[in-house]
Amino acid sequence: MHPSPSSTERPSVADRAGVATHLPDVPWLRHFGVAVLIALALLAVWEWQMRGLQLSAGDLDDSASAWAEQRRRIDAGADVVIVGDSRILFGTDFDRFEALTGRRPIQLALTGTPAIPVLQDLAGDADFHGLVLVGISELVYFRVDPEPKNAALERYRFESPAVRSEFVLRRALEQTFAFLDEHYRLGTLAHRMDRGWREGAADPYDEVWKVASSGANRETWLWPRIEHDARLRAHARHAWTQGKVAVVGDDVIRATLAATADAVARIRAHGGEVVFLRPPSAYQFRFGEEHYLPRDRGWDALLAAARVQGIHFEDDPAMQGLDLPEYSHLTRACARVYTDAYVRAVAARTPRLMLLANAPTALAPADCRTGAVRR
Repeated sequence: MHPSPSSTERPSVADRAGVATHLPDVPWLRHFGVAVLIALALLAVWEWQMRGLQLSAGDLDDSASAWAEQRRRIDAGADVVIVGDSRILFGTDFDRFEALTGRRPIQLALTGTPAIPVLQDLAGDADFHGLVLVGISELVYFRVDPEPKNAALERYRFESPAVRSEFVLRRALEQTFAFLDEHYRLGTLAHRMDRGWREGAADPYDEVWKVASSGANRETWLWPRIEHDARLRAHARHAWTQGKVAVVGDDVIRATLAATADAVARIRAHGGEVVFLRPPSAYQFRFGEEHYLPRDRGWDALLAAARVQGIHFEDDPAMQGLDLPEYSHLTRACARVYTDAYVRAVAARTPRLMLLANAPTALAPADCRTGAVRR
């Protein structure tokens, strides 16, 4: 029996097989360059395709970090703040606001979110003594959570360096590339194809797709394609109406009125003021809104309980007859007209907002109406 060879003497697998162990002489750098060129070409094709869908560079995704960035401007001394839901978010034109008053507001409205948590946050800020414009859709506003949680507020209170760095990097890339839009990522588009393929799975057609475009400082407007694309416009209408809505109960109304009155009183206690705004909604929605929460039980009761000034679109001809393609949000052109109207109305009710001596002349609904019949 022969002793086994030591590990230093044992032949390798390659030697036993008679295979050469040296790497082939391949131009790796050239291959890498070709791979990079192919990747860039595919990226360019995808970017071209997305721009063909009317996406654009500089259309910035909204996020909790973007909101927190604006909230910090209040800490630095900004004193005209907008809170509320998507109607006042879409319905405010910063350029028109500044042309009339010389000031640009801080936009803190959030889509589909009651304004009360943000209003309470401002009420708890003893250093805030500015003007708060609260835009509401009653069926969103009258929805009190005993322990309201708001991801944007939580991000304002704490934002890790990693999260902040990711936000800054993404914001820089979004200024150049349109394909980064969160609603048109490849995975999202693939998900939308799954309509009834899996039993029991939610229908992606019921989800909200892209309806908004946003710029710096969270200025937001209705995505222009919604105005011109009948399929996307019909989908947006479906998304707003497919969910179940219940009549707002007396307990929710009482809780909302009490929370609002308390927040307004605290804001006034440290030198601030609050004005409520009710942006337009189309009659197709207004009928249902009145059914689930009549004006006398909602809007009128809110102004009385909080003892605040309020500006309802139904009370001002300059705010009526505006274009709402998907029934809930104004077009960008009509948001300019609505901003002109509500800023003038606020200035007439409180000295906290004054019109410039050289402010432009008032706009009218005819200045934005297209005259098109939208089916």
